[in-house]
Amino acid sequence: MAYAQVITVLLFALALARIDPSACQQIVKGKVSCLDCTHRYHLSDIKVSVKCEGVNKPAMASTEDDGSFKVALPSSSVNCIAKILGGPVQLYASRKNQVSKIVKGKDHNSYTISSPLSFMISRPKKANKNQVGSSKTVDLPLPPEWGLAPSSYYVPFIPIIGIP
Repeated sequence: MAYAQVITVLLFALALARIDPSACQQIVKGKVSCLDCTHRYHLSDIKVSVKCEGVNKPAMASTEDDGSFKVALPSSSVNCIAKILGGPVQLYASRKNQVSKIVKGKDHNSYTISSPLSFMISRPKKANKNQVGSSKTVDLPLPPEWGLAPSSYYVPFIPIIGIP
């Protein structure tokens, strides 16, 4: 009788061991890309976080050599975002390319990103829109023998005086 109970317990443990716990999890699959990298640049070890509404701790993933990543969704909530956090070198990303909303994928328990996550490794040039003129003040050359401070301390600007 005890032999039958041991076999029953072993068969039950074997059945539980064959259940794949990842089949119940919802997986987010995505890919990051580099806008200014060479063709052979390895996109590995770039950290991506997935944060869902109502969950305090985000899920973290590291990318593979091709920039792909997989991470288990921290909750069954639909309002989730994926964000590039950083990598082994300094990364530069615009706000719109740094964050992406999570949407339902083609498979049963898979999700994907709605917009591409991309970055640059070279520092982007700043646009010169609405550039303000120089704020340098007039600096008249004074002889050093006089022992005075630079003239910009005395005459910081030339006032415009209107005559009524």
